[in-house]
Amino acid sequence: MKYDISALGNALVDTQYKVSHEFLSSVGLEADSMTLASAEEQAPIIEKLISMGAESVSDCGGSATNSLVAAANYGSKCHHVCRVADDEDGRNYLESLRSAGVDHIGVSSENSDMPTGKCLILVTPDSERTMCTFLGTAGKINENDVSSDAIKKSEIIFLEGYLWDEGEPKKAFDKAINNANKVAMSLSDLFCVDRHKPHFLNLVKNKLDITFANEQEITSLIEAKNFDEVINFSKQLNKLMIVTRGEKGAVAVNGDEVIESDVQKNLKIIDLTGAGDLFAAGFLHGYINKLSTKECLEKGTEMSSKVIQQIGARL
Repeated sequence: MKYDISALGNALVDTQYKVSHEFLSSVGLEADSMTLASAEEQAPIIEKLISMGAESVSDCGGSATNSLVAAANYGSKCHHVCRVADDEDGRNYLESLRSAGVDHIGVSSENSDMPTGKCLILVTPDSERTMCTFLGTAGKINENDVSSDAIKKSEIIFLEGYLWDEGEPKKAFDKAINNANKVAMSLSDLFCVDRHKPHFLNLVKNKLDITFANEQEITSLIEAKNFDEVINFSKQLNKLMIVTRGEKGAVAVNGDEVIESDVQKNLKIIDLTGAGDLFAAGFLHGYINKLSTKECLEKGTEMSSKVIQQIGARL
């Protein structure tokens, strides 16, 4: 295999700001949510943040990107399928991937009038993150961006639920899935699950080998009344379902096998951004190195525990 993990996801420049709940209300954002916005809708929020002198941290981001960079830091050979523009943000983004040891297809010549995507991550005092995302050219990814050869030479393709949408992104997903040796996907966010519920359910049941979800996402996806229903659904899949449960730890279900892992205690939680991304990175890195499922859960927990004790999704 040429790559351990290839991923398909949004290429976004993340900028994180510390804000109050009052600020979120003043700009019309719901706390602990993800909102898609145009560049024109993002602009006044950015202007208000700058005028306030809000503390910020910026880096190349996107959920799958965070996972790949973390896995590469641990020694996994990684490849990213994503889109950036030929602008300053896009060039910086690719340089950041290269410096992390993650291969990339380069700048697409299509949709050259669209800028690189941006995500505002607004962190409130309770450490929750609220995202306002302008996808830019990232959301225009299509099947031409997917190298069948690179996917075939990857042990796992990791799909980001944030990117899935009807039209061209779906075609890119389908091409990746059809050429993959093994398919993993993160459901990403309750916003994505509720927006694409029948499609996500079909993927989980029929296309994915490994599904990553938090308890809220999977409960909504299958419209479960309690967590026992989530476990029963996961057993019937006879595939690997990984569910993170916050303070209750994480659970892996594969057929009748149910394995649990506790969270690390006494953590000083500063920012929950990237917690799920790094959990997936740790689990997949363990998986491709043939660790036991329990050890994979523990590796995911270790990496997510580290990232939530700092600002930003880079260790």
